[in-house]
Amino acid sequence: MSAVNFTLNGQPCEAREGETILKAAERAGVAIPRLCYTDGLRADGNCRACVVEVQGERTLAPSCCRAVAPGMVVDSRSERALKSQQMVLELLLADLPEAGYQWNDGDAQRPHGELSQWADALGVSARPALTALRRAQPAADLSHPAMAVNLDACIQCTRCVRACREAQVNDVIGMRGRGAHVQVVFDLGDPMGDSSCVACGECVQACPTGALSAKALIGDQRVDKQVDSVCPYCGVGCLLTYQIRDNRIVAVQGRDGPANAGRLCVKGRFGFDYVNHAQRLTTPLIRKPGVAKDAGAQHHPGQPPRDWREVFREATWDEALDLAAGGLKRLRDQHGPAALAGFGSAKGSNEEAYLFQKLVRTGFGSNNVDHCTRLCHASSVAALLEGVGSGAVSNPVNDVQHAGLIFIIGANPAQNHPVGATWMKNAAQRGAKIVLADPRRTDLARHAWRTLQFRPDTDVALLNAMLHTIIDEGLTDPAFIAERVNRFEELKTSVAAFSPELMAPICGIPAETIREVARAYATSPASMILWGMGVSQHVHGTDNARCLIALASITGQIGKPGSGLHPLRGQNNVQGASDAGLIPMMFPNYQRVSNPEAHRWFEHFWAMKLDDKPGLTVVEILHHALRAQDDPKKIRGMYVMGENPAMSDPDLAHARAGLANLDHLVVQDLFLTETAWLADVVLPASAWPEKTGTVTNTDRTVQMGRRALELPGDAKPDLWIIQQIATRMGLPWRYDGAESGVAAVYEEMRQAMHGVIQGVSWQRLEREHSVTYPCLSEDDPGQPIVFHDHFATDDGRVHLVPTQIVPANERPDADYPFVLITGRQLEHWHTGSMTRRTEVLDALEPAPTASLHGQDLQRLGVAPGDWLQVASRRGSVRLQARRDDGTPIGAVFIPFAFAEAAANLLTNPALDPFGKIPEFKYCAVAVAPIDG
Repeated sequence: MSAVNFTLNGQPCEAREGETILKAAERAGVAIPRLCYTDGLRADGNCRACVVEVQGERTLAPSCCRAVAPGMVVDSRSERALKSQQMVLELLLADLPEAGYQWNDGDAQRPHGELSQWADALGVSARPALTALRRAQPAADLSHPAMAVNLDACIQCTRCVRACREAQVNDVIGMRGRGAHVQVVFDLGDPMGDSSCVACGECVQACPTGALSAKALIGDQRVDKQVDSVCPYCGVGCLLTYQIRDNRIVAVQGRDGPANAGRLCVKGRFGFDYVNHAQRLTTPLIRKPGVAKDAGAQHHPGQPPRDWREVFREATWDEALDLAAGGLKRLRDQHGPAALAGFGSAKGSNEEAYLFQKLVRTGFGSNNVDHCTRLCHASSVAALLEGVGSGAVSNPVNDVQHAGLIFIIGANPAQNHPVGATWMKNAAQRGAKIVLADPRRTDLARHAWRTLQFRPDTDVALLNAMLHTIIDEGLTDPAFIAERVNRFEELKTSVAAFSPELMAPICGIPAETIREVARAYATSPASMILWGMGVSQHVHGTDNARCLIALASITGQIGKPGSGLHPLRGQNNVQGASDAGLIPMMFPNYQRVSNPEAHRWFEHFWAMKLDDKPGLTVVEILHHALRAQDDPKKIRGMYVMGENPAMSDPDLAHARAGLANLDHLVVQDLFLTETAWLADVVLPASAWPEKTGTVTNTDRTVQMGRRALELPGDAKPDLWIIQQIATRMGLPWRYDGAESGVAAVYEEMRQAMHGVIQGVSWQRLEREHSVTYPCLSEDDPGQPIVFHDHFATDDGRVHLVPTQIVPANERPDADYPFVLITGRQLEHWHTGSMTRRTEVLDALEPAPTASLHGQDLQRLGVAPGDWLQVASRRGSVRLQARRDDGTPIGAVFIPFAFAEAAANLLTNPALDPFGKIPEFKYCAVAVAPIDG
């Protein structure tokens, strides 16, 4: 980028090409007042606090949106510029109340945030003559659980409007009125709490005066410390800063990270107080003798606390760890390594995942270790490993900014990956075409060029019809196929029977629409595919992903910016936990346990004899837990860290019975989850803000999380607990020290991953915080986009796999006429163990609901808010009806975070034969109103 030379305040200065005067001055150490401008938002130039004098020009120029020109002579401190800046600040101060809402740095003498700071810097105060003319002040709006609206402090800078409409693209905040009557409004002048606001808090972060404030931090904003970390929720991996006072998080700010550029969603910004919940575990617990494991007597976060003393007693750490490890060791020695299993966590760090799988493999002696990827993207990973040789994404989410067409299928990013969805909405604003393919019409549909609301379970029919069109109409990339694709002729023969005209009656999408979308995808300069669990959670989930791989491959839409394949990861460290080896058939970095070379390498690396047979998966483990006591294949003992299979597994009655049938269950968690109530030993663990470690987001970016809080009571770091179990089982582990111990584990994991993160040292992460792999050396910046010239397969080419229609395992019938679709909500996450214990999130979405189309509600004689019973062949739940005309007729959508109406009591445990993932997204249910 070429330099532009100009003069600033009498001194030579250098700007970057296209840079504004304000930013060039800032880099040169010259502070120019600004109020309507903030980093990350489009410059608007409306406040005029930043005006400067440009030689030869009649009027003053707003420096925030005026680009530097060669030879320009600028004076930000001339008498004329300074008087204008001061006048703007003086007039704005005159309208504001004396008692403000944003006392930056806790200075009560500066009650109006940035406005007060700039006023002090320029020696300005409100004149009595002007304050006497102060506007009539609007009343406060405190209707929202998380945010306060005090428009008496509003200066109409429009930062909140741009944050809402242009950054997050939620279109909630606007301006109404003219002249002195201009006012910020939500929707059509609604109270904020009644508006369509999704509580991302972007407006709060943007507001310079506190007119929009987080309720937790109004007024005195002194904090003890600020700690940079990573959001603990979805896989987007937003960077954030915790603001700490008295060992409590009082606020969260978005940080300029590669995935979020300062943006956050409602969970990232307001979902932090679960760490201080009254139900937090702080002491080890041991089940009392003779107390039965009642799988039906669960305590739910939304209910009055059950007295844990009826079931458990407190214990010392030595007693609890001796019992936990001793029970596992005894079962291993008596019944063999295959009698034990472990569930690790995708909500912890890479280091914890690595040590946990190492413990199971070297301490338990088998590969019976798994985590929640088995329940979300196992089929996607299976297809990607088979097809392109890597289970990770090819392009980061925000690469959609370079796409001409964005194909989103089986995903609801606006609810499940909200910050990721902002990049998609931004791309649509710039002219990219979004194609949204899903049985449900979700929030992104209003930004979509085409919405393909196909019938549930017909993914393969739709995708093969698109493949047919592309091949039939000659829209493939012949050179790419010839150089980089295998089995194209087999695919061509297979999809010949899948014309759009034949598939249209099956999938419910008109043939011409299928052809139109297929043409647009194939001919766009860059097309990108993103998918979620609507693709993967089927018995044909692997086939669904195989079709997507074929779409990208035969059109050459992979290996370049704005293209590729991206399975959106649901939890903050699903990618990292999988990379670290928390998979029953894979060592770290997806090296198969049955591969003799990999097996020998890890036996030497860990200096232990290892099992060379793939282990059992999550669902299989619980099946084996229900085997008879004399069955040699019975799973008898389990160690569960940070997972909640008593809520997350399909057919929960069966899963809970399996957990209750174990001889010995050790659970390590923050709360007495539904799983922990069935444990023999419960170990109080550390929350994400209480630990230091790395996580890897959906973009393959390894990121550093830093400890912000001290642990409550006698809770311990997860990494320490895993090591204590290991040493009591006879493993000679020595990862000493708190921070140094984490670093030592990370460096060992880096070796085990065979070069993929070779250039991502612990020291580099401490310095840079975020590095994307593959990264092969310290000076390698990382590779956000992969497959430029070859794939990670044995021959460097894509291996296509033709597919046929495989119906769902269970179809609707006269007794169970509805299709059940499960998923997450914006406010709640996974099994709700964290978000249901967060005040703001639970206030926004406090109760379980069943969403149905208005026509179905009318046919059932049910109004929104009425009670329903939804039943499958496995169980039933009661919950309230919600009208959602985006849900297809004949289907019902239920979120799975609510233990009092657990959707997984209904779901079908039938497995995809390749990914071994359950069919969460499709089963037959009956829906009936409940009188009274």
